[in-house]
Amino acid sequence: MEKKVIPGQLVESRSGRDSGRVYLVMEVVDDKYVLVADGVMRRVENPKKKNVKHLIVHPQVAEEIAAKLSSGGHVTNPELQQAVQRLAEAVVKEVGLLSNVRQGCH
Repeated sequence: MEKKVIPGQLVESRSGRDSGRVYLVMEVVDDKYVLVADGVMRRVENPKKKNVKHLIVHPQVAEEIAAKLSSGGHVTNPELQQAVQRLAEAVVKEVGLLSNVRQGCH
């Protein structure tokens, strides 16, 4: 069974060079692939295409980002960075630690 993801949802890479990095889903390409960005290493202008199988899907969703994406609005990199940081901190408080949280260098 494939994981269901929605735009604005927090995900964590479980494989590849970016293993442990956290992103927000920018777009669902199809049932296998999504485009993800974090506003730092992967910017809004150049999201990374990831296989859903290679992601840990967290239940947290950045509602303000999801609303902008669904209405066709433009999301800025600073907005994305803040949302990723806020949601990642919420996950850390909730469950202890993300697998291996890696966020881009500021």
